Amino acid sequence: MQNLTPTASAMHSLWDVSGGLCQRAWVEIDRTALSHNVRQLRQFLAPHTQLMAVVKADAYGHGAIMVAQTALESGAAGLCVATVEEGIQIREAGIEAPILLLGATNTPEQVRAIAYWQLEPTICTPQQALIFSETLAGVNTSLPVHLKLDTGMSRLGMPWQEATEFAQLVQGLRHLKIASIYSHLATADSLDPTVMNQQHQRFEVAISQLNTAGIIPPRLHLANSAATLADPKLHYDLVRVGLALYGLYPAEHLQDVIHLKPVMQVKARVTQVKTIPAGTGVSYGYKFIAKKQMRLAVVGIGYADGIPRLLSNKMTVLIRGQKVQQIGAITMDQLMLDVSEIPDLQTGEVITLIGKDGDVEISADDWANSLGTISWEILCSFKHRLPRVAV
Repeated sequence: MQNLTPTASAMHSLWDVSGGLCQRAWVEIDRTALSHNVRQLRQFLAPHTQLMAVVKADAYGHGAIMVAQTALESGAAGLCVATVEEGIQIREAGIEAPILLLGATNTPEQVRAIAYWQLEPTICTPQQALIFSETLAGVNTSLPVHLKLDTGMSRLGMPWQEATEFAQLVQGLRHLKIASIYSHLATADSLDPTVMNQQHQRFEVAISQLNTAGIIPPRLHLANSAATLADPKLHYDLVRVGLALYGLYPAEHLQDVIHLKPVMQVKARVTQVKTIPAGTGVSYGYKFIAKKQMRLAVVGIGYADGIPRLLSNKMTVLIRGQKVQQIGAITMDQLMLDVSEIPDLQTGEVITLIGKDGDVEISADDWANSLGTISWEILCSFKHRLPRVAV
């Protein structure tokens, strides 16, 4: 019987430079780039303004724990998540920094979990505030809470015109302590600042009315990544930075404000190389038919990993510092490339789908532009069967 036990040298070949088992495909996270981005952002802020790192949605697909640790080590003052579960995951990793919960929570079970894990919730309505107060009375504890005003996003938040009454209500509830008042901007990434300025003015009016009523919020915050880069007047005491943290710009006109480095690269390995004759159809539906004899490479990554199927026959990848065309329909676990110009390509070679190889780069923005979407969606699309590897 053939001996199938791998030798020591064979086992060693299974290990990549990250120290983990060699994968068919993976996501690389550049912690040095992440630290650079945090430092660049902090230097751009006024000395009194703190940076809150937005690590919701598993840090936009980058890995929440690794990103949170790196961002805090690099100078972020706290973290923002969307759900209670995201906050608990970070606490279970031993991270003790302030965690602002951006989403709405409305049940006693959620309130008790928030209190136990020492998260800082957003309060959007009087009804929500009362649920929090009543539930916290039962566990005999209090919480710092962040009051959200709707200044024009038409999403979560109390109407800005009712800020004073809202704050007075919360201030009168024994188990709640106002930690900040904030709002969110709808068009901060637009070249036209009209709506952003209107929201800013509404926020200022609300705060002025609060001050007149004798309510001085400990902290104010309004700016997301785009607003942080667009106008220092929007920085206040905190900025909530997501996309810029990961090295992408929320709008083309903001690219020259500071220097950011992309944090994520997506890579995969060639699993087979073959020659096909002219007239051969490639992949489901024969959306590509070879016009001449060509070399084809199969790569072990597909739409189940987060590669949009709509990029079929539209995307390029990088091999050995050059762009190579993807051909045929992208399938669940695999895609095909025209590698006719690389006749010596071998099985096991690494391709770069998003990232830099030599002097050539493909970004999440490139995919987003091809699909008519936004880079946020691209970053968040990579599934968790792709391991995140720190480099």
